[in-house]
Amino acid sequence: MEKHLVAVGRYEKPFESTRKVTEMCQGMDLFKKGSRVFIKPNIVFWTVDVEFPKFGVITTSRTIHDMIVILKDSGINDITIIEGSVALDMKQTSAKAAHAFRTLGYGELARRYGIKTMNVFERPFKTVDLGDGVVLKMNADIFDSDFIVDIPVMKTHVQTHVSLGIKNLKGLIDLASRKKCHNPDPEKDLHFHVARLSDQLPPVFNLIDGIYTAEYGPNVDGRMHRSNILVASKDIFSADKVGALLLGHEPGDVPHLSHYGKNHHRPVDLSDVEVAGESIASLARYHEPFFPWTDDNEMPAALREKGYKGLAYRRYDLTVCTYCAEVTGNILTAIVKAWKGQPWDDVELLTGKTMMADPRKKHSILLGKCVSQANKNNTQAQHLIPIKGCPPKQEQIIKAFHEAGIDIDPQIIHNVEKWPGNFMKRYRGNPDFDAGHFTVDQEA
Repeated sequence: MEKHLVAVGRYEKPFESTRKVTEMCQGMDLFKKGSRVFIKPNIVFWTVDVEFPKFGVITTSRTIHDMIVILKDSGINDITIIEGSVALDMKQTSAKAAHAFRTLGYGELARRYGIKTMNVFERPFKTVDLGDGVVLKMNADIFDSDFIVDIPVMKTHVQTHVSLGIKNLKGLIDLASRKKCHNPDPEKDLHFHVARLSDQLPPVFNLIDGIYTAEYGPNVDGRMHRSNILVASKDIFSADKVGALLLGHEPGDVPHLSHYGKNHHRPVDLSDVEVAGESIASLARYHEPFFPWTDDNEMPAALREKGYKGLAYRRYDLTVCTYCAEVTGNILTAIVKAWKGQPWDDVELLTGKTMMADPRKKHSILLGKCVSQANKNNTQAQHLIPIKGCPPKQEQIIKAFHEAGIDIDPQIIHNVEKWPGNFMKRYRGNPDFDAGHFTVDQEA
């Protein structure tokens, strides 16, 4: 059996730590002089309105900078950083991407090293058949590269269990394809689609950025750790298997990794992997993937513990796509602020593409176009309150909750872009969390 080499190292020094794991896994074999290379970071979302914690959410500029220097030292000058972050208002996508690239120091990297940046949504897409009925539109430029440097953040994920190298490639597909990945087919679900994202791409060098790691990812409301881990491999699957173990999860328990192994006739354990550097056992720490929910999946456990009654905030499933996912945290904040200690009038909130209104509930709020469409002929429901937009419009969200008797504060909903800033107080004054890892100094 062929053995795939994976390097595991501690992040200790700029440039040196990344170079060490790259060399240990023989990644330099890919780095041929004159190559055209794309670097794919993980920028889950962005806001220009407030400072928000990027720890465990966004790829550090530190690892991006380190990798660019390694590539330049290898004689590679054609380097592009590419990403496709989604904005709630797609008209703002270009401005937000430009702000993100500038804030993260990519402009300084361009000045210093001549690299380029690319927003996926400003470029053409190519229709790609990934087999088994999976046809997605992927960024066309990347197929002209000699190889891709995939730099995800090491995190768990509320839908895919873990988000590592393979999952990070979802940022290369267009919006319609992203929504298609969240389809309601119980067999060809999100895991089924994600497992195929790397199949038709050029060679991928997987560098997993675990300087900061996240539980309950992928967003700012997760629990973050300073872990100082780097994982590198020329084989994306092997690196992801090791990454899952470092997060405390058996690769076989991660559905999209199980699919990948089956699709490629590869073992889902480490029997075809050789680990160089630090031992997995010395660095592994269990990271929870899912926020605690009640046993009946009707409410976040914390709300039940605090005595909230009269509301079923149903646990989201795999069919919830980014648009609805990005507003649910803010809605939950509004619900918490609206609680006055008296039970609400038997209300439920539904999301995704498959949830059906419970006829026993007096009011069923349908968040988003998909769940509204799924329930349009539901004659058993007592009172349907659809919010049909994609993404759901703020005014409609406010109106729907007020109609159901939950007096949420309109300002909280209107300030959805400022919501991530609420989490900065967790990290201020904590020396383990260094915002400098997300900037590039301008001295050189």
